[in-house]
Amino acid sequence: MRGVSARAAAEPRRRTWLPTLVLILLGIMIVRDIVIRRWNSPPPGGSDVTRLR
Repeated sequence: MRGVSARAAAEPRRRTWLPTLVLILLGIMIVRDIVIRRWNSPPPGGSDVTRLR
């Protein structure tokens, strides 16, 4: 193949899937953190009409 050296072709496939796997896991952890924060947050407080500024 043109443009592909023998050394580049002999590199392990791990260099391709390892960063992809790390990015997928990072994305899952971020989404999980957002969902947990949203579900565990206390309900918004009602307006306190008795309190003056």
